Amino acid sequence: MYICICNGFTDRQVRIVCDQQQCRVSDIYKALGCAPKCGKCVPMLKELARPAASIVAFAESTPA
Repeated sequence: MYICICNGFTDRQVRIVCDQQQCRVSDIYKALGCAPKCGKCVPMLKELARPAASIVAFAESTPA
């Protein structure tokens, strides 16, 4: 599904970015080589980035 019509990227592309690195909205745009235009996709990007961010936070807080 297209997440950003202005830049033409999909949820699959966002998930790939989030699997490969820390996942913040700015990281997603940077990895996809674009910048926000109208901003309507930002809430959806935050939602997609949330599960990845919570996994990273849990891993960092768990003693080794």
